[in-house]
Amino acid sequence: MILHTLLDYDVLRVIWWLLLGVLLIGFAVTDGFDLGVGALLPFVARTDLERRVVINTIGPVWEGNQVWLVLGGGAIFAAWPHIYAMSFSGFYLAMFAALFALILRPVGFKYRSKRESATWRSAWDWALFVGGFVPALIFGVAIGNVLQGVPFRFTDDMRMIYEGTFFGLLNPYAVLCGLVSVAMLVMHGGAWLTLKTEGTVAERARRFASLAALGTLVLYALAGWLLWAFVAGYQLSSPHLANGPSNPLLKTVTAGVAGAWFSNYQQHPWTLLAPALGFAGTLAALLGLRARWEGLTVVFSGLGIAGIILSVGASMFPFIVPSSIDLRSALMVWDASSSHKTLFIMLVCAVIFVPLILAYTSWVYRVMWGKVRTRDITHGDHAY
Repeated sequence: MILHTLLDYDVLRVIWWLLLGVLLIGFAVTDGFDLGVGALLPFVARTDLERRVVINTIGPVWEGNQVWLVLGGGAIFAAWPHIYAMSFSGFYLAMFAALFALILRPVGFKYRSKRESATWRSAWDWALFVGGFVPALIFGVAIGNVLQGVPFRFTDDMRMIYEGTFFGLLNPYAVLCGLVSVAMLVMHGGAWLTLKTEGTVAERARRFASLAALGTLVLYALAGWLLWAFVAGYQLSSPHLANGPSNPLLKTVTAGVAGAWFSNYQQHPWTLLAPALGFAGTLAALLGLRARWEGLTVVFSGLGIAGIILSVGASMFPFIVPSSIDLRSALMVWDASSSHKTLFIMLVCAVIFVPLILAYTSWVYRVMWGKVRTRDITHGDHAY
């Protein structure tokens, strides 16, 4: 018996669609507070010592958190090659801008305290701000464009051609989704700072995080209403072959369907748990910030982020990336994956290595647990 036949092809495709969501949530919940802290740095800390305290709340853990981004990129490359080709070619300039911003973060950590100059340190502080704000915005803008459809097509020999522009990505709805992303990660970063700092820094973080949580609720609701009222979705209009070949050109898709992205909620009411979790988790985080539930607030904000991301996947299924210029080129769970055998081998690897990553991450957080205080900075040998 060939082992990969133990799981049907359609089942493996759904499993990897779910795992892709898990990796995105893992990145947003872990590295998300790093991005949020970077975006908050110039505002919650006003002296050099306060800013060093803020930087040291994420300095020991950001590299481990970024593993989720690497895992996500690797999973897309191996499990969803058509999606990788479209995303990293069509969104090339946007991805480059996000990568450049992310590169500023380790450089800022490394060089900020190498000189005593206030100008030097302030410049790196703003570089760390860019390293947090820009990726958070770009990732949200990308989701906004995916919901509207991306201008790409496949030729008959399966070459991907992208016909959009960088500035075309910055349309009003996509920018709104970018602001949702920024707000929720700033909320998460502020919640993390209330857990890891004390005194005036923690109080400023609590105020900014509360505003961000409120902004997340309003912007998320606005984005959902606009998606329902004005953003025409896509529907599969031909019978799908869940075990069929990974050729997007073998189907028929209908565009311009009002409220199409909400049809899954009508057909499968249990999927409403995703947006409900997005709203409930964010509201609980807001209440937790006001009630000073430090640890629970981080959990609540993470649940809110997970719900927001899950709501995108639940509304679009089985679409992953629809095309706005060639409807049949839309990438779906059923026609954008790698082979049956590849998905099975990757699943075995995921079952082995993801628990190891979770165990290592848990151990790191246990070792680094506790608040960062000013005496840790002034008397610590390894402080940033």
